[in-house]
Amino acid sequence: MEEKEIELLKLLEKNGRLESETIAKMIELTTEQVEEMIAKLEKENKIMGYSTLVNWSNVYEYEGVTAMIDVKVTPMRSVGFDNIASRVYRFPEVKAVYLMSGAYDLSVSVEGKTMMDVSRFVSEKLSTLDTVISTTTHFVLKKYKHDGIIFSDDDDKDKRIMVSP
Repeated sequence: MEEKEIELLKLLEKNGRLESETIAKMIELTTEQVEEMIAKLEKENKIMGYSTLVNWSNVYEYEGVTAMIDVKVTPMRSVGFDNIASRVYRFPEVKAVYLMSGAYDLSVSVEGKTMMDVSRFVSEKLSTLDTVISTTTHFVLKKYKHDGIIFSDDDDKDKRIMVSP
């Protein structure tokens, strides 16, 4: 992969709304070269999509729950963890699945409307899969930083102690 492609990917990963003209100036290419490179990277599935990061805690009408689930599984012969991971990520509640090293095998990020929805997903869908040995569910209480974006507005506040005469 070319150095310019990596520069482009890093820029788009940080801000997918950058215009081609802006990117071209930043990485010293023409707009046409940038657009061709983006099309190539999309075709090669190096750019998988574009998304918006929403701070749902500031959307007062939204009531939702996110959980991180540690899953221990029995790997299957000749396919290892790939087959079970594929079965897990096909559920609509699942937002991400990662193969992990350490105490558990898969880390599964799940979203639901309520804690009971997540609970039902774990008990009725996830834990009933034949290769799942055990699960541990952790509910997200507050999000401070995600994908490099800080969610807390505390950084904007003046932290100096007020001095009065």
